[in-house]
Amino acid sequence: MLAVLCLVELVGPSRFSHWVGSEPVGVPHPQAWVQVTAVNQSQTTNTMALIPSLMSDRFKAEYNIKEGAVLIRANGGRQRLEAVTSSYRAIEGKRTTFSLLNETHHWVLGNNGHRMYETIDGNATKKDSRYLAITNAYLPGEDSVAERMRESFEKIREGRAAEVGFLYDSIEAHPKTPLSPDALRIVLPKIRGDAVWLNAETIIQSVLDTTIAPSRSRRMWLNQIVAEEDAVVGPAEWDVLRDDDAILQPGDEIVMGFDGGLRDDSTALCAMRVRDSCAFVLGVWEKPDGPRGDGWEVPKHEVDSAVHAAFSAFEVQGFYADVALWESYISEWAEQYGEGLAVKSPGRDAIGWDMRQSLQRVTRAHERLVQSIFDRKLLHDGDRALRRHVLNARRRTNNYGLSFGKESKDSKRKVDLYAALMLAHEALHDLRARGKKVRKRTGRGFFL
Repeated sequence: MLAVLCLVELVGPSRFSHWVGSEPVGVPHPQAWVQVTAVNQSQTTNTMALIPSLMSDRFKAEYNIKEGAVLIRANGGRQRLEAVTSSYRAIEGKRTTFSLLNETHHWVLGNNGHRMYETIDGNATKKDSRYLAITNAYLPGEDSVAERMRESFEKIREGRAAEVGFLYDSIEAHPKTPLSPDALRIVLPKIRGDAVWLNAETIIQSVLDTTIAPSRSRRMWLNQIVAEEDAVVGPAEWDVLRDDDAILQPGDEIVMGFDGGLRDDSTALCAMRVRDSCAFVLGVWEKPDGPRGDGWEVPKHEVDSAVHAAFSAFEVQGFYADVALWESYISEWAEQYGEGLAVKSPGRDAIGWDMRQSLQRVTRAHERLVQSIFDRKLLHDGDRALRRHVLNARRRTNNYGLSFGKESKDSKRKVDLYAALMLAHEALHDLRARGKKVRKRTGRGFFL
């Protein structure tokens, strides 16, 4: 269907001309420029490979078609259809009339998917053209273009964003659909729509294969947006805590959590407001993907400045910071600000909270955070980076209970903001349990 649509956009009556009675009449675009876009060549090949079989000899003769593997010209080159991959710089400013965005659940930050989408949208806006994105169900937390589009659609539907002509169509199974053969024989034909080449019995065999994660089967065959089985928190639990009106104001009483990295891991500074347990990101420093990340190190001076700025702007009541790789900075922060904190770390100074030192203590702190999330006693302002790190966190059980970690040691899906959130939450818990009211210094003296 998509290949046919591209051919219609190339030479067919794809633009409105006039009405005949109640029927619209279309005309071809005289300078049609159609692009099939993706973040890798194999995705564009899936669509481009179908097009030659759809063009009859009569069609080719009528429209003077000159076909190639990645470029098809029509009517002496006045109209063109081409395949484009993730070089967003190469397509910027092109006078494209229609773009097909292929498999946008794979369009993520690491492969320039976000920039690719922004460029296509910019081209379409300048030319008053249009584009269509197709996708499978995305993996929550990857921050893919597909995920962003779905969130935008939900905002419009809820009245939280302006209606901008955004059309979204998705056939999804009910969230409680069981993965049983009887249920799937009823549901699969409804989900597949006119994709009649999908064999329900073959799909059922795949779903029942215990080597395939149920979450993947639900995303792949039922179009359900679900997290991995071992995720600590899913989008359903996290997104309901969002408060779009939450703004951290100067002078607010806060506690902070800090998790530092050096090269590969991210460095994160998170705050929680004392009065309403609302979480905010004060800073996150992450290694860029691709060549820009070669030789990258966390800009420690920026992190240090962000900490000082937070103490200057807010009433910081507690600050728990994981000491790994940042011992000297944490000692300086503790020396400068420790005396004025209402609650102090159980470590050797007022701020240092060594996550390597006690598995039991980390586990207890993590379980308290998870309980607050599931009890809806925590809020957040919808920060995308925080959401991504929260949804990336995976369950790690030990002798003391439930802890967390990355999906694997070398995974690029970071969880450092989640760790910083846990430390901020623990500081808030301790503040309420044993914190002491600190009298704010006014700088004034009295003589008797």
